[in-house]
Amino acid sequence: MDSPLQSLPLFMAGPVPIMASVVVTWAIMAVLVCGAILLTRRLTLVPSRTQAAAELLVTTVDGQIRDVTGAAPGPYRAFIGTLFLFILTANWSSLIPGVTPPTATMETPAALAALVFLSIIFFGVRGGGVGGFLRGFAMPNPVMIPLNMLESITRSFSMFVRLFGNVMSGVFVIAIVGSLAALLVPIPLMVLDLLTGAVQAYIFAILSMVFITSAVEKGAPQPKES
Repeated sequence: MDSPLQSLPLFMAGPVPIMASVVVTWAIMAVLVCGAILLTRRLTLVPSRTQAAAELLVTTVDGQIRDVTGAAPGPYRAFIGTLFLFILTANWSSLIPGVTPPTATMETPAALAALVFLSIIFFGVRGGGVGGFLRGFAMPNPVMIPLNMLESITRSFSMFVRLFGNVMSGVFVIAIVGSLAALLVPIPLMVLDLLTGAVQAYIFAILSMVFITSAVEKGAPQPKES
């Protein structure tokens, strides 16, 4: 069995190795984009079951964002919603025979954590400007600047480790049990893996929103004392 820390190329595009996780990621992105286009091309006032399900998903995402931030969900809906749907689909791709979910390799969780790190900077700067965002590192006093900077990096790193570790361990457990037991025995573990995949997608999205909100609030102009 190959090491989970080692990614083997599926094929070569000239001198560039293309990993299996990259191909699966492209496929998931294509499915999500095509699905979004098909769902939104014929919206009606009286929604179909599919449109109603999509509206329920959007409403749920908006509710979670509003509960976490206390602000209008509009500025964050696209990023947080896409993040959740991608991770959920990637985690559940393990149900397809022969497919290893891209979140079970190091590259994809690392890339997602990097996106969250950059989004914290983006939303923080947009909410309070460059000066306000940088001043957030000096709270509650300038002595905390190095620790606050280190914290901003370690938080994203912890998200990477959590997502990669949980998904990868689930895939390995099912693979080992499937190789040792009968065909139907791993089914309960696969159901548990579905639940774990959904929970991990939810936790990743919520933590992203918490960290973004923290950066926005720290960088926001403080009310002057009267």
